[in-house]
Amino acid sequence: MDQRNNATWVVYLTFVVAFLLAVVPLPEWAMNYRPQWVAMVLIYWAMALPYRVGIGFAWVAGLLVDILDGSLLGLHAVALAIIAYITLSLHQRLRMFSSLQQSAVVLAMTGLYMLMTHWMKIAADQAVTSDLFFLLGPLSSAFLWPWVFVLLRQMRRGFSVR
Repeated sequence: MDQRNNATWVVYLTFVVAFLLAVVPLPEWAMNYRPQWVAMVLIYWAMALPYRVGIGFAWVAGLLVDILDGSLLGLHAVALAIIAYITLSLHQRLRMFSSLQQSAVVLAMTGLYMLMTHWMKIAADQAVTSDLFFLLGPLSSAFLWPWVFVLLRQMRRGFSVR
């Protein structure tokens, strides 16, 4: 198996796991705390492999999230494409940041992601809550980011993904 095949299946596998974690049933009280798994995996791979995981990849991942979530088609696709664009624009800086600084960036980007999807749901007249508790998910994403980063980096290095 050559290096290119390793890169392909490892990246796809991490996204499949992120999709599964994004739809795993949680108790009602924990729904607002759900980390943004797909966005975090997208941020990591766009930062680590900017020439391979880009805006088009984010668009397709967002469409899959829309299908899994049962939401308006294109809602998550637009938001993830914007997150990928920001990550690609800053990927060289993000690599130099400490894990605390990266967590702050992940907090801002997943918060932006959640706000964009919330605003698009409001614009589409879908039922949304009027409270801001949905922004607790980005906090848990930022908290988990150092471990997600280390796990994905070990996978990338272990399988020689380039």
